[in-house]
Amino acid sequence: MTATASSIAASTIPFEKRRFKSAAEHYRTGRPAYAPALFERVAKRIGLGRGHAVLDLGCGPGQLALGFARFAGAVTAVDPEPEMLRIAAAGAAEAGVAVTFVEGSSYDIGPRLGSFRLAVIGRAFHWMDRTDTLARLDGMVEPEGALALFGDRHPEIPDNDWRKAYDAVLDKYSAEDSARRQRKAADWPKHEQVLLDSPFSALERIGVIERRRTPIDWIVDRILSLSSVSRDKIGARADEMVAELRTALAPYAAGDAITEVVESEALIAMRPPRAVV
Repeated sequence: MTATASSIAASTIPFEKRRFKSAAEHYRTGRPAYAPALFERVAKRIGLGRGHAVLDLGCGPGQLALGFARFAGAVTAVDPEPEMLRIAAAGAAEAGVAVTFVEGSSYDIGPRLGSFRLAVIGRAFHWMDRTDTLARLDGMVEPEGALALFGDRHPEIPDNDWRKAYDAVLDKYSAEDSARRQRKAADWPKHEQVLLDSPFSALERIGVIERRRTPIDWIVDRILSLSSVSRDKIGARADEMVAELRTALAPYAAGDAITEVVESEALIAMRPPRAVV
């Protein structure tokens, strides 16, 4: 094992199957929705069509599975948390789209699930053994297919000044969570580093930036959707945290909402082109 591979392996967070049990109910409204245009741009970039299948790994409440259902012929969504799968299935029924839901983790996937044009992971790659997951996906993603990691960020502009208050509350109440400390450490290998040392080493990024008005209640859901400060994790202190957060956000609110600028982004990873001989 190389020094790089060894550091990545050492960075793997121990798997906790029910880590998001109490966070699940807050996830769908709390986490920023991915920009609809992002799904279309990713689908177009990799040539996704009705003859193809999509795998959503660590699907949570199904944001990516539902988003890609209108572009693909079949979508399979995998998550270890039953409550996440229940919420995702309800969302698929409400949207009138067909998605196959499977209870399991990245450690359970393999060719038996099928072959996929696109595998997507949203805000969950850091919870996986990333090297092992990429090796498994290499046997599941079609030769011309791709992996895409989805996330969001808040550009450092005046509209997002409220984030400093939010982060201060989060840092205070998550200080005892070892998993968060691990992945926030200076020596935590970034996803790009892991991908560059994998079969999916041809990388590019697509982003869509939007200004949104977000209800304060959704920001409360956002913090409660984080496993590091979920009610299961910090117990009765969660109510104290919520009250402190509402007070901290009050100077930035107009009515019952704040303005935020969100960049929805997809890091697309493909296999490098084969050399012509």
